[in-house]
Amino acid sequence: MYITAIIKAKEEHREEVLETLQNMVRETIKEEASEQYTLHQGIEDHNTFVFYEIWKNEDGLAGHNEQPYIKAFGNLINEKLQEPPQIYVTQAI
Repeated sequence: MYITAIIKAKEEHREEVLETLQNMVRETIKEEASEQYTLHQGIEDHNTFVFYEIWKNEDGLAGHNEQPYIKAFGNLINEKLQEPPQIYVTQAI
């Protein structure tokens, strides 16, 4: 299971959002179901962050979404981001 998530921070909140995202990486890579969880930052737009994720199964992803560090990110969405995250769930073809 593959996930791509695009997150656009408001300029004035970029550092706070980045710290939260980096903490998500530190914690998520410890999860059993996480095969890959990488964070990228835009070169031209430093306020844009992209996660590339690979999960072993849907149950693992569901468990991930219940973790406190993911819920902490959820608390930033309305105030600190330009728009809700764009999340794409895909499969290799």
